Amino acid sequence: MKRARPPAAAASVASTTPRSMPGDALAHLRDYRERHEHRIVGLMSGTSADAIDAALVRLTGPGLEASPKLMAYRETPLDPSLRQEVLAVAGADEVAPERLMRLDRTLGEVYARAVIELLAEAGLTPDQVDAIGCHGQTIRHLPRAASGGEAHTLQLGSASVVAEQTGITVVSDFRSRDTAAGGEGAPLVPLVDWRLFGSIHESRVLLNLGGMANVTYLPRNGTLDRVLALDTGPGNAVLDGLVRLHTGGALHRDEMGAGAARGSSSEGLLTELLADPFFAIPPPRSTGRERFGEHYARKLSGVGRAMGLSDEDVLATAAELTAASVAQAIEMYLKPRGGVDAVYASGGGIHNAAIMAALERRLAPVRLMLLSELGMVPEAKEALAFAFLAHQTLSGLPGNIPEGTGARHPVVLGHITPGSPR
Repeated sequence: MKRARPPAAAASVASTTPRSMPGDALAHLRDYRERHEHRIVGLMSGTSADAIDAALVRLTGPGLEASPKLMAYRETPLDPSLRQEVLAVAGADEVAPERLMRLDRTLGEVYARAVIELLAEAGLTPDQVDAIGCHGQTIRHLPRAASGGEAHTLQLGSASVVAEQTGITVVSDFRSRDTAAGGEGAPLVPLVDWRLFGSIHESRVLLNLGGMANVTYLPRNGTLDRVLALDTGPGNAVLDGLVRLHTGGALHRDEMGAGAARGSSSEGLLTELLADPFFAIPPPRSTGRERFGEHYARKLSGVGRAMGLSDEDVLATAAELTAASVAQAIEMYLKPRGGVDAVYASGGGIHNAAIMAALERRLAPVRLMLLSELGMVPEAKEALAFAFLAHQTLSGLPGNIPEGTGARHPVVLGHITPGSPR
């Protein structure tokens, strides 16, 4: 029979524990729901992989009722060599695990620096921030239609590295829980769109022109169950790919849409492009660079040149494709649900004059405006959204809208990686 440890020894261990053991890394999260105000940093780097958007957000109030206010915003361009690596890995047919591991760590380090620099500009220290909501860099996204009925998605940017180097708790990997529940894993921003931009006066479409384009439909005075969202197709990714191809990698985007503005869109080629089966898929639907990325740009360039089109004509046709696919999705899937009074645009594509002119023409008489008309910095919207989604996660509340992603039910999104003890 084993003898119990002497009480004196137990007392000795207990007496040394407070000095030898670290503090509670989750202490500041245990009463998260009871506190009225929070500060969260949202991080977003989109499929264009050109910069990290970092937004410091103050949230006042509980759960979905919280009112977010943008306190500071910073855009950190990705180093050209890192961007090239992201695009190369994203477009590769096969990738060595070691390469993925190194890129995951490197992106985590870059995200951490972006947070530290943002907080320095805002005059805050890491212990004054509750959490970081980090979307991560999408490397591969396979929607349900392309992968046997189950969506798969991969974002890199080590949450452990971010937490270690900033000392702040990180909420990450938002998309995989939605795909586990049968959803597309995208788009995830519609919950935030509804909370911030719903109106009792007009039916609105929130349009994001990132590497891909997506829309959120907010019917007039609509409840959350009436929100609809979908990816409409390419945003800037095809244009960026064409510019890299045409310039041998010297340039990475059509600055302000100047190249497309010098060309003329080909109606014949555009009609052929819009016949792509993707545009006939009803929502919920999502897409990525796997469909509308470098491979697509190379094929489009080859077809255009075979038709006798100039590089500028091909750019103009690609810009028209973005606008036409957005307008078609709105006409087919959103207007029948209650009409559309106005479209509010954000994302990098708002700086492309060719895309915006084509959108204005194709959406008329629906008004096209920038999201700044609703009091939001357009470039900061996605980063702010992931700060809000992190707040939802830490509140124990769902962050997806099944009507938008196709998930079987609402789910709490993301993984939580503790920061330093406080």
